[in-house]
Amino acid sequence: MEIFSKRKFKLTTLFMTLIATSVLLTTFILLFASYQSEKKSLTNTYLSLNSSKSDKLSSSVNFLFKSMRISLQETAKFLKENPDMTDEEIQEHLELLRKNSRFFNSLSWIDEAGLVRDIAPITVGLKGEYISGITKDVVDAKKPMLTAPYKAPSGRMIVLMSEPFFDSDGNYRGIIGGSIYLHKQNVLNEILGNDIIDENGSYYYVIGPNGELLFHPDSKRIGDIITGNPIISKLIQGQSGIESVTNTKGVPMLAAYSYIPEIGWGVVQQTPVSYVDGLLKKHIQNLLLTILFPFIILLVVSLSFARKLAKPFIDLADVVNQFSSDQKIQPPVFKSHWNREADLLTKSLIIAIEAVENNNNLLIEEAMTDALTGLPNRKKLNKVMSYIAHDGQLFSLVAIDIDRFKIINDTYGHQAGDEVLKFLAKTVQSLLQKKDCFFRFGGEEFILLLPETKALEAYYLTEKIRTTIANTISPVGKPITISSGISEFPFHSDSLDELFLFADKALYLSKENGRNKTTIWEHD
Repeated sequence: MEIFSKRKFKLTTLFMTLIATSVLLTTFILLFASYQSEKKSLTNTYLSLNSSKSDKLSSSVNFLFKSMRISLQETAKFLKENPDMTDEEIQEHLELLRKNSRFFNSLSWIDEAGLVRDIAPITVGLKGEYISGITKDVVDAKKPMLTAPYKAPSGRMIVLMSEPFFDSDGNYRGIIGGSIYLHKQNVLNEILGNDIIDENGSYYYVIGPNGELLFHPDSKRIGDIITGNPIISKLIQGQSGIESVTNTKGVPMLAAYSYIPEIGWGVVQQTPVSYVDGLLKKHIQNLLLTILFPFIILLVVSLSFARKLAKPFIDLADVVNQFSSDQKIQPPVFKSHWNREADLLTKSLIIAIEAVENNNNLLIEEAMTDALTGLPNRKKLNKVMSYIAHDGQLFSLVAIDIDRFKIINDTYGHQAGDEVLKFLAKTVQSLLQKKDCFFRFGGEEFILLLPETKALEAYYLTEKIRTTIANTISPVGKPITISSGISEFPFHSDSLDELFLFADKALYLSKENGRNKTTIWEHD
């Protein structure tokens, strides 16, 4: 450090170094921004594609199983209306139905005692035998059922769909059962095409209601339980969605999952993150090749410009250096253009600094503003609240949440949900004073910060907001309602984290007490 402090650098060297560094950093920032933008775009694209495919598959499977159920119902109805049919005629009917519909690998009539009266194809070899285990449980249930995968008496891994069979007098005569062999060819396998993996490594699999694999590109894994995968638990709960996830093999995936309501199964379509990373790598390589020549030209021009830019200041430094000599200093005679260049450079620097500051201020403001509603966001809330609390001012914190917002999204769509959020923001702002601050905290939750306002005053204002919202037609064509919770600083707590917690608990009480309410936090 001492060596550097004693060494003096020429202004030309400093300018050239600065320009070269700026060009290099600009190029790096360009590459980084392009990488991030392309990564986000590719991730969203493959998540959307996977979501579309999983939705189509789940819809197809859902329709297929509805058709299977109708087929069994029609068979049970036919047998009920034709009580004089012999076992041989029923056997022929089942054989004909199985071949024509191709829904099931086998069809059977199992009577109320568990005896296999007829089965198609007859080669299954169970006719005349008594069943046990899960199949017997299905017979005893006397209701329509779809089992989880299990090993049948024939030794096959199957899923059994059953329809109870009653005669014309209402007597229970057993079940009409359709078996789907998970390891054999059938209509379900044809729809799923479970042995296909895309060139990019994308593939899909199907899980049962207990998290067991029903279909997978690796047929050896059929029957495995994979509840360790985080999205499987969501599917078991009947949810659908998209997210980045690491599967049970430790491989990062871009996954979309769709629930099949008719049968309680789920379809997962996923693409390896490594494939997207490979595309990103190629993108950066192509970008580097594209900008290499312009980059060299820009660097050479910039260095040349730096040399010319430094020359008038070097000349001025030579003049100033005369102060160290004993000779009489002769005032330099500058031509007007030199003074003008120095003046313009100073002005340009000032303008550049102002531009950077304005851009930074704009970026900071954008970072603290919610893009949808135009309200300040959580970052801005934390900043404002910390400032007010540090100043020791009294204020009230109101947590506001739209009641049953998920139903609005599910019923009217997310675009309508966005309009509801903007409607709430605009309505609340119209009821506030200049000193009051309204923030979007996240999702359908908002925060109202009321400086110099006690909890009771905040309650009256919040009630005014609540009733106004409840009596105003929203963008979905009818009023919505909100629930709110209030805490006061420093009366309830001088800790901002606790203040948030108390307001949130009060909001929860409003929800618990029927929604469309305002609650002030009270200590136990």
